[in-house]
Amino acid sequence: MPTNGSAHFAYWPPGLSNRLTLPETSLVVNAEIAAKRFPRKPFILFYGTPLTFADFYEQVEHMAGYLQQACGVQAGDRVMIGMQNCPQWVVAYYAILRADAVVVPVNPMNKTEELAHLMQDSGARVAFAAQELMEVWGPLLRPLQPAGTASLEHLVVTAYADALDEGSPCEPLPNWLTARRPIQPRPGLHDWPVALHQGLTPVASTRGPDDLCVLPYTSGTTGRPKGCMHTHRSVMATAVGGMHWFNRTQDSVLLSVLPFFHVTGMASGMNGPLYVGATIVLMARWDREMARRLIETHRVTHWQAIAAMVVDFLAHPQIEQSDLSSLQGIRGGGAAMPEAVALRLKKLTGLEYVEGYGMTETMAATHINPPHRPKRQCLGIPVFDVDARLIHPDTGDELGTDEAGEIVVHGPQVMQGYWQQPSATEQAFITLDGKRFLRTGDLARRDEEGYFFMVDRLKRMINASGYKVWPAEVEALLYHHPALHEVCVIGARDAKRGETVKALAILRPEWRGRITPQALIDWSLAHMAAYKAPRLVEWVDDLPRSGSGKILWRELQERQNRLDSAL
Repeated sequence: MPTNGSAHFAYWPPGLSNRLTLPETSLVVNAEIAAKRFPRKPFILFYGTPLTFADFYEQVEHMAGYLQQACGVQAGDRVMIGMQNCPQWVVAYYAILRADAVVVPVNPMNKTEELAHLMQDSGARVAFAAQELMEVWGPLLRPLQPAGTASLEHLVVTAYADALDEGSPCEPLPNWLTARRPIQPRPGLHDWPVALHQGLTPVASTRGPDDLCVLPYTSGTTGRPKGCMHTHRSVMATAVGGMHWFNRTQDSVLLSVLPFFHVTGMASGMNGPLYVGATIVLMARWDREMARRLIETHRVTHWQAIAAMVVDFLAHPQIEQSDLSSLQGIRGGGAAMPEAVALRLKKLTGLEYVEGYGMTETMAATHINPPHRPKRQCLGIPVFDVDARLIHPDTGDELGTDEAGEIVVHGPQVMQGYWQQPSATEQAFITLDGKRFLRTGDLARRDEEGYFFMVDRLKRMINASGYKVWPAEVEALLYHHPALHEVCVIGARDAKRGETVKALAILRPEWRGRITPQALIDWSLAHMAAYKAPRLVEWVDDLPRSGSGKILWRELQERQNRLDSAL
């Protein structure tokens, strides 16, 4: 059925072209240009400590030289980053690119087993990590790995204190932020300040817009995280597009609290501001009191946050007395903002919470609400050069207004495919009118004005505080516990997180009466990222099955939904 895919242009942000010409350069050129344009201007404010654009790029150059000369990094190599938001994260990211290598961003909540899979799958042999995470990263270094096992050859370690000056205007700062322990000498282990102060220079870069740039990992129904292959061009698309959509300039001050390992924080909290020469105010961890102080101190103009952060922020006992007058825009995504919270935010700040929609496979947003005309609990409209359609998930037939179908997208920010997984890549795409569209696995409807609204998910996924949790991956990790015979993971309603992870498990006979649900929860927290770990565990005697013997997870999910609705 023909669709009206242009209705949304009537509500396009005023003054903006609906086309966006992207720079024909690698992403790292943005850092070089910003350093020349705004050398003395702060690019990063880290709890009050400034890092100018010029100093930032100098650190990028020196760390890139160190990667090449001391760590043997060559063009196309994959290099991992595992730490909370901090100036070193940004320097490491651009140093990897300056060395003509590929960034593999890693969730700092991941445990050693999870990191080992990402390391082995990506082929990374060099990594950056925060000192506080040495317990999970240290075992991956070559001397501690069994013979014949893939391992890291080099690990560059930094403490957050490496980027802090004494006498911060944000003092007192928490101990975890200011602590720094001596690095114990060990083969392959490198100390960030020592590496940086070598003052090494990299060879000339040869990367262009169509070379591989970033390899963020996403999971799915198979349970094994997959690397999404993004080029400099696809990363540039969301970096540049987001800044234009929201009219960010070199005088914008952005509170960057979303994690940089995630594509949303990476695009709008780091890459975009660097492109326009804006200042970012970094927080390593979410803290509503610190966020309030930073907004007031640095006169933050724009803030991107998930719904859970806004809920927590508005619950601050002094929020009504806070000076939030500098804020000009608040945006977010990942999970719909509750209507009551959006209304309270509007009353407090006079601003609408502008929502958007995207995926790791699309390097963040493909849809955003027009800032001048947003709709609540809405994914928004397709952004620059994005062709978004709704299809019947089984037949592939194109659907019309107010018909629920799977979102498929074609645009400059769409990944090339999954790293070393041609079969998964083939399944992820469909061809329409001679163009390659990504199948998102999300069901939505489009209203008569061209705005998209989420309906359901085709893929099996739990949205916990904006983090995507794939039950199959959690199940695969849970099966490492010797007590479990079978397990099925579903989502359950949670007042704070939106959804939380619940495990329905059948115990092996010899373990019955010997283990409690809380013990499995504690084990899970020690063996997987905290956001993935089940918060609810229920022992069951059996699990419903199909005629072929497959566990009917959807039946269990629907049963849980009915229980949640009855509460």
